[in-house]
Amino acid sequence: MNPFKRYFLSALFLLGTAIGSEAAETSYTIAVIPKGTTHDYWQSIHAGAVKAQRELQEKGLKLDLIWKGPLREDDRDQQIQVVENFTTRRVSGIVLAPLDSQALVKPVANAQKAKIPVVIFDSGLKTDKYVSFVATDNYKGGQLAAERMGQLLDGKGNVIMLRYAVGSASTEERESGFMDTLKKKFPDIKVISSDQHAGATRETAYQASQNLLNRFGKEVNGIFCPCEPPTVAMTKALKDIGKAGGKVKMVGFDAGSQSVIDMKNGDVQGLVLQDPVRMGYLGVLTLVKYLRGEKVETRIDTGVHIATPENMTEPDIKDLLYPPLDKYLK
Repeated sequence: MNPFKRYFLSALFLLGTAIGSEAAETSYTIAVIPKGTTHDYWQSIHAGAVKAQRELQEKGLKLDLIWKGPLREDDRDQQIQVVENFTTRRVSGIVLAPLDSQALVKPVANAQKAKIPVVIFDSGLKTDKYVSFVATDNYKGGQLAAERMGQLLDGKGNVIMLRYAVGSASTEERESGFMDTLKKKFPDIKVISSDQHAGATRETAYQASQNLLNRFGKEVNGIFCPCEPPTVAMTKALKDIGKAGGKVKMVGFDAGSQSVIDMKNGDVQGLVLQDPVRMGYLGVLTLVKYLRGEKVETRIDTGVHIATPENMTEPDIKDLLYPPLDKYLK
């Protein structure tokens, strides 16, 4: 049995046995705070959180789930305010994806001081003042991207890496994994640009992509982007100059609907896949276990995979490319 599935089943069994006659009197209000709310990735997180809520309710636990986050993934002040508001409201617990690894340290510490436990998911925080960290091994994700790029380029050529945003721990780890692996395993691949940032939206990422291609379009052979917005934006920019369709190898991150279409059409040659549904699911489940006095793991790895045009119809990969959003978010 898949180890992650075994973890789900055992966790649910423990919760099911723990929720007894007192469940009717026990209710929790849990706030789930993503980095942003507009991209497909966060909708998958939301679906996983709702999945956990439904399963726990079926076990007899009253659980009110509140989904709220900033619109843009660079709005630190708004995310801080959301955390502070839920702390003031004294919710039962918070599940948070910090969009800045440093800026959210104090709000999380304040929540903990107010006896409001916090589970961190998706992206790291520069503190240990939280219950558990539920996330992808992002460094490994970067390694998988580099290995795919090396394979596509036969170990030689010119590569661009378009970074995401300063302070985003998850994407910074992916960028490090990519750069370290290229240097170690593919010494004949030259990184001709790795110091530009896409920013938090597809619009800013598209502008950054255009600028990079204006400068390096004639010499670049492969491009890596570490999350959904720049992946979509760079692919569009490549189409604009006639370099898509594999002329420039494109490796991205996350299973956004547009990126999946682009891979199906031959414009993307690799997507590193997280399991955001599982991440949202385990984030909520882990917090409820903690609230009920059960022991939880301080670090939960939700897995990472590489999708290619060759394997995208395999059942395990297909499930990650096409998450069941309609089932949980209607």
